[in-house]
Amino acid sequence: MISGGGYAHIELGKESTPTANWLQSEGVTAFELIYRLPQENWSSTDVPFQDAQRSIRMIRNLAKHYNIDQNKIGILGFSAGGHLAGITSTLFNKKFYKPVDKIDSLSAKPDFEGLIYPVISMLPPNNKTHAQKSILGTQPTTEQEIDFSVERQVNTNTPPTFLAQALDDPISPVDNSYLMDKALKNANIPVEMHIFQTGGHGWRLGKKNSEVSAWPGLFKTWVQNSGFWKN
Repeated sequence: MISGGGYAHIELGKESTPTANWLQSEGVTAFELIYRLPQENWSSTDVPFQDAQRSIRMIRNLAKHYNIDQNKIGILGFSAGGHLAGITSTLFNKKFYKPVDKIDSLSAKPDFEGLIYPVISMLPPNNKTHAQKSILGTQPTTEQEIDFSVERQVNTNTPPTFLAQALDDPISPVDNSYLMDKALKNANIPVEMHIFQTGGHGWRLGKKNSEVSAWPGLFKTWVQNSGFWKN
């Protein structure tokens, strides 16, 4: 689970924690990623991507310990956490950090991904998010925007993807999901997208009396039908 927060803070208790608790109640082994943030004076703004890659490898290394299938490891991200999940799922072969031990010989590729009201593109006109400023600064080059636009990094090895977003999202324009859906289909990657009429942004597991509350059930069904979650 990867919470959002514009790469400026982490909405841990609002997004990843409740979702992890829900998944655990369903019998799924769930982990939360508490990643480093670019503004914390690290040597590189790549630290979130380093942490995400390392976490996938660590989970894969611990698969036997937790009695899980190392080939059924998914990643689920919200908002900027969706961007982090998307970059992890597309640029899994990019060396964001130098290997430190044998764990880093394992694949950093998730086997499936869920992107919930995600930040996807860093290119105009979708380049107004706080996530972009945190990662690329206020005057990035077009090349930098392309390099960190998830839809531009989709390839034939990108894992199956679940997308959910609301039309009235005021933070991450819904075009983010449309762009990702198109890129995945062009690469012949299985994708299921759910666009809700209302719901805004930051709806976590859902909102009372809102259609966005359907997403956990839709996600569960999709993962089951994709063969990653036992019925």
